[in-house]
Amino acid sequence: MFHNVSIVIVDDETLNLILLEELIKQEGYINYKTFLEPSKALEYAKENNVDALITDYNMPKMDGIELLQKMKALHPDMVSIMITANNDTEMMEYALQSGVTEFLLKPIFPITFKLRLKNILELAFSLVINKDFNKILQQKVEETTDALKESEEEILEVLSNAAEYKDPETASHIARVAYYSKLIAKKYGLDEEEQNILFYAAPLHDIGKIGIPDSILLKPGKLTKDEFEKMKEHSKIGAGILSSKNNEYIKAGRVIALTHHEKYNGQGYPEGLQAENIPLFGRIVAIADVFDALTSQRPYKKAWTFENALNLLIEEKNEYFDPQLVDIFVDAQEEVKKIYMEFQEEV
Repeated sequence: MFHNVSIVIVDDETLNLILLEELIKQEGYINYKTFLEPSKALEYAKENNVDALITDYNMPKMDGIELLQKMKALHPDMVSIMITANNDTEMMEYALQSGVTEFLLKPIFPITFKLRLKNILELAFSLVINKDFNKILQQKVEETTDALKESEEEILEVLSNAAEYKDPETASHIARVAYYSKLIAKKYGLDEEEQNILFYAAPLHDIGKIGIPDSILLKPGKLTKDEFEKMKEHSKIGAGILSSKNNEYIKAGRVIALTHHEKYNGQGYPEGLQAENIPLFGRIVAIADVFDALTSQRPYKKAWTFENALNLLIEEKNEYFDPQLVDIFVDAQEEVKKIYMEFQEEV
């Protein structure tokens, strides 16, 4: 059942090595290597898997315990038999602390050796099976996780596309806002998982525009006061659409939809939140959204230059925008330009 486990046998006495090899062959084990020099066995272990070590204790240059320690460092699950000529309690205690599995006293009796060998190889086999099972289980978990993540991302893309179809001019805007937001998050120091959540959630910032009448949403001129009040409702509409208790992306999208029009000075909408009471994702997307809106051409306005748009962000620090995040964005303007150019033609 476990005859394919990998065995290494080390003894500096040729006759002992021949005896051990013969006993192993009698038991039907085929995957083994023999060595007269511990250093050669160690070199082999560096390049090959070793499930079990059978080694003499008293050898020149490197004793059995030193060899065991070095091979256990390479193969932590390796089992072992230490062969010794005397019943040295202190040595045995040290060997046990080093991870030896079994002891065998010389002279070697075939029946005793075979029983000890069977015991440690059963253990080695069970460890190999457990290791393989854990690898397979981890692989299945990763495959399932990847599939779920892909499904979530597809759902987010569908939701984002809904806003694009409602307002076709925002297609490239949505993509750039996502990349600008991730860039700010990375420079701010958020970990990769948080960056990715923001990246996939940021495109949902204006999902609430689905609920705004076309007469207002697509109006080429300036909105009246009443029309603007109606337009402002898209923040709460978006939050309502994105109500979710479990999905991290949707929950982040809800926060962004609700808060990306809040202002650092507390004069924004819909809740009038101020400074760091505004969630970080909302503060980040506010900068990305406004900057891209300024630098994008619309039927009712020309695109601002990068310099003018960055100057406005700087002027509005502590008023509209989080000053630390503005500084991060301005310092990364070369990367911002690359994102802008990459998505310039997406409409």
